[in-house]
Amino acid sequence: MRFERCRNLFGEEDFAKIQKSRILILGVGGVGSYALDCLYRSGVENITILDYDTFDETNRNRQIGADAVGEKKLDVFARLYPNITTIEQKMDMAWVAGFDFEPYDIVIDAADTTKVKLEVAKRCYKKLIMSVGSAKRYDASKIEVASIWKTHGDALARKIRNELKRAKFDRNFTVVFSPEEDRCKEKGSFVGVTGAFGLTICSEAIKKVLSSC
Repeated sequence: MRFERCRNLFGEEDFAKIQKSRILILGVGGVGSYALDCLYRSGVENITILDYDTFDETNRNRQIGADAVGEKKLDVFARLYPNITTIEQKMDMAWVAGFDFEPYDIVIDAADTTKVKLEVAKRCYKKLIMSVGSAKRYDASKIEVASIWKTHGDALARKIRNELKRAKFDRNFTVVFSPEEDRCKEKGSFVGVTGAFGLTICSEAIKKVLSSC
């Protein structure tokens, strides 16, 4: 009964593909936590999340599970989403270089560090969905999905494009972004946008799983 409505929507064969898909989420903050929730509720049985942080008071405006201030994110999510796999690891260049991305069908990059995002793209662009530019915005209707080379209006996406060109890397990968202009100078975020980014990423992941099988 739990996934009856998912089965009705996708059909038994496609829903079985969704269940069997293997998805890695890098970072479970304002974007990644909603991608995790969406994938879990959609029936994906093989979800791995990677994070290193603990929840703090400033996370409570936008992150699932963030009322558990002071607790490790992975501990909280392991309780909320039984049977997921957790990797407690700080994402840095050495980790990206040594990690085996091969077992996963989809890699979701919801990390914050530009250098790490660039290296992840180089390692697994074929299966990558990258999030950029969800902060400082409040209009969820502006969210778009495109190849990294078709992104526009976002400073982080522009920086990533430029760095990839400098590295002579010209492969495509999927990016969820927003060209909405920044609404503040300091750190600012709205769950209506960060959460919508996560849900959009979940939708793109499901589409990729169904189109690749």
